[in-house]
Amino acid sequence: MSAVRLYVWQRLTATLMVPLIAVHLIVIIYATNRGLSAAEILGRTRGSIAWGLYYGLFVIAASIHGAIGVRGVAREWLGWREKALDRLMWIFGTILLVLGLRAVIAVVGT
Repeated sequence: MSAVRLYVWQRLTATLMVPLIAVHLIVIIYATNRGLSAAEILGRTRGSIAWGLYYGLFVIAASIHGAIGVRGVAREWLGWREKALDRLMWIFGTILLVLGLRAVIAVVGT
C-alpha cells in the first residue's frame, strides 16, 4: 500500500477517534462518579444498538489506525521490506478487528 494512502487512512481514523475517545472517557467518568458497578454498566448497554454501533465504529477505526502504526514501527525498528510490512499490517489489523468486535458483541449483544 502506498505511503500516501497509509498516511491519509491513519489521519482519517485519528480524526474519527478523537470524538469517540472523548465520549468514551466522559461516559467512564460519569459512570464512576455515580458509583455504577461494572455489572450495572453492562446491564445498561446490553441490547443497545446505539452502543453497539458506537463501539463497533470505534473498534474499526482503532484497528485500522493501530495496524498502520504497527507497520510504521516495524519499518523503523526491523527494516522489513514493504511486502512483509503489509502482511504484518493486515494480520495485526485483522486480529484487532476480530477481538474488538467479539468484545463489542459480548458486551452489547442480546
